[in-house]
Amino acid sequence: MTLPSTYADRNCSLARTLEVVGERWTLLIVRDAFFGARRFGDFAARLKIPRAVLTSRLKSLVQEGVLTRDDEAGAGVEYRLTPKGVALWPVVRALMNWGDEFYSPSGAKRAFRHDRDGGLLDREGRCQECGQVVPVPAITIERGPGYEPDGTEHDPVSGTINTPRRLLEPFVRSEGRKAS
Repeated sequence: MTLPSTYADRNCSLARTLEVVGERWTLLIVRDAFFGARRFGDFAARLKIPRAVLTSRLKSLVQEGVLTRDDEAGAGVEYRLTPKGVALWPVVRALMNWGDEFYSPSGAKRAFRHDRDGGLLDREGRCQECGQVVPVPAITIERGPGYEPDGTEHDPVSGTINTPRRLLEPFVRSEGRKAS
């Protein structure tokens, strides 16, 4: 039996959630927004996503209230996670943990630390140093033991994302200007 093309009329929270974030590119856009990507060009460069698909996904995420679109952001449009979008962090983290466990034999590709005390976070986001569940803005991301260069380091956006930094903070390229 073929699944319906949409689940909007279903009385199931998971099905309705899949309508918003269940497409591959959408979760990768959300992940990169946590990593600091904010501009269309940064998402396009990092993900190698077709521009029409990216336009559609960003528009949908804004309509659903996962991202906001800021047309007054200096040199161009910026997309930022809303509180509803930030609430997706446990889902993104869980999927990354699952991928690390089953598809990264060398270990986690990225490690997360409590910015305040430098403690590593466990799979549930709890600091191993102080025991707190760390809120997203207080998490620093860095390369994990399973990180393997894949050639994207030469792309300025990927290179920036692969350096230690706090989640949600827009990144600054090595030339000292915000990534665009």
